[in-house]
Amino acid sequence: MQKTLSKPLQFSGRGLHSGEYTNMTVYAAPVDHGIKFVRTDVSEETAVIDAKWNNVELSPLCTKLVNSHGVSVKTVEHVLAAIAGCGINNARIEIDGPEVPILDGSARPFALEFVRNGFCLQDAPLKVIRILREVEFGSGEVWAKLVPSDTPWMSFHIDFDEKIIGVQDKTMCLSNGSFVRELCDSRTFCRNSDVEDMWAKGLALGGTLENAVVVDGEEVLSPGGLRHEDEAVRHKMLDALGDLCLAGAPIVGHYVGHCAGHGITNGLLRALFANPDAFEYLDVDNAINDILPGVNVGLDEFSLVA
Repeated sequence: MQKTLSKPLQFSGRGLHSGEYTNMTVYAAPVDHGIKFVRTDVSEETAVIDAKWNNVELSPLCTKLVNSHGVSVKTVEHVLAAIAGCGINNARIEIDGPEVPILDGSARPFALEFVRNGFCLQDAPLKVIRILREVEFGSGEVWAKLVPSDTPWMSFHIDFDEKIIGVQDKTMCLSNGSFVRELCDSRTFCRNSDVEDMWAKGLALGGTLENAVVVDGEEVLSPGGLRHEDEAVRHKMLDALGDLCLAGAPIVGHYVGHCAGHGITNGLLRALFANPDAFEYLDVDNAINDILPGVNVGLDEFSLVA
């Protein structure tokens, strides 16, 4: 069965990059609606932006969606990660500005409200995308691939000069409540040396030590330090799950990312859909349903820190 929200949920705050204050409401949506953003500050005829891989426009440091009218919304990856991680299939996201609120820099505020307020199961069949053959995108040390797997898995490798980050690797099954337990509270991060450069380029204008992990060599400048020793790689996985949500259906396969970012994951989806022999749409039966992200996720998952 498909799944949507039980009630409208409101979120407000500044965008990480634009610094603009926006109000966003996530509504339930009917069967087969999928995930759509709706800009309430533009004309109704141009307002709807499908959350799909082919609407992504390359943008520094975030995922930006643009419709055929040129209307856009950016930094969608965290709310989409929460939607995918909680197993939501249909939602209408109304927003009165160009960027999703960054909140605390993670997906936890979204996921917590979704789970706290509950879901509605919809009496309609759900399809998943099952990976049949390996597909890869990227080159050198920066790449990602999807490989066949009976359950949804993710592996990620990062390598940063800052000692507090360094080399990090993590592999996990994405089934059930694992997103909530292991990934959702991990925040976006950056190097202190990059902050002024980003500001000069008009990026991270809404960034603070409260909504991002800022590191400097062996030091974490953000109050309270890290939430996990490997918070950086966990956040990269969170981002990747949000970007994979743009496939339009849950993916049953193993995503492997090597120093990958938003552009690489989107390029991977483009490579996947350009190769119809590499995947199939599959009707969800009970066995498949039981291994999907967000199945039976509950509030108790938030207290089970990995």
